[in-house]
Amino acid sequence: MASEDAAAVVALYQRKASDWIESRARTRFFEKPWLDRFRALLPPAAPVLDIGCGSAEQLAANLIAAGHPVVGVDSSSAMIDACRRRFPAQQWLVADMRTLALRQKFSGMLAWDSFFHLCPDDQRAMFDVFAAHAAPNAALMFTSGPAHGEAIGSFAGELLYHASLDAAEYRSLLDRNGFRMVSHVVEDPDCGGHTIWLAQLV
Repeated sequence: MASEDAAAVVALYQRKASDWIESRARTRFFEKPWLDRFRALLPPAAPVLDIGCGSAEQLAANLIAAGHPVVGVDSSSAMIDACRRRFPAQQWLVADMRTLALRQKFSGMLAWDSFFHLCPDDQRAMFDVFAAHAAPNAALMFTSGPAHGEAIGSFAGELLYHASLDAAEYRSLLDRNGFRMVSHVVEDPDCGGHTIWLAQLV
């Protein structure tokens, strides 16, 4: 496994966007308790940056319904087209998260089921991106793997790359960029087995 496996993720989601949208619409909203914890760290109506927003189902949709303006970023233009059709009042951008430079600050940043498709070196570099877009006291929530390593899963019959750093390195990267840990659960059984990190800028 190498960087070319990670690079193939964007093309997969572009080809399989309709499969993803249909699958996500059928999925129970098991992320809601974590999204509620994330929202509890935000001021009312605070802007949120959703990095790797997919089709905006279900996290961005819930934030919008709760009154939070959302800027959604995804490398798949098909996903962004779906977001624009559903939520035309929000801002949706086709962009690579690794080179994101919006010159805006956000009270909340999400990288749910997106950041973990990057290779390890790109994940390390993303913490500078998070810090550059963080308003004072910004909340950051992302998902990772349970331990250091790379893995190939599948979606809609195609191979799908994932990677993770180890927990100590994530903690170090958060600390170096001014984020304190709020909560961290490995393979949360109440959240579809996701490993979740919730932190806040201090």
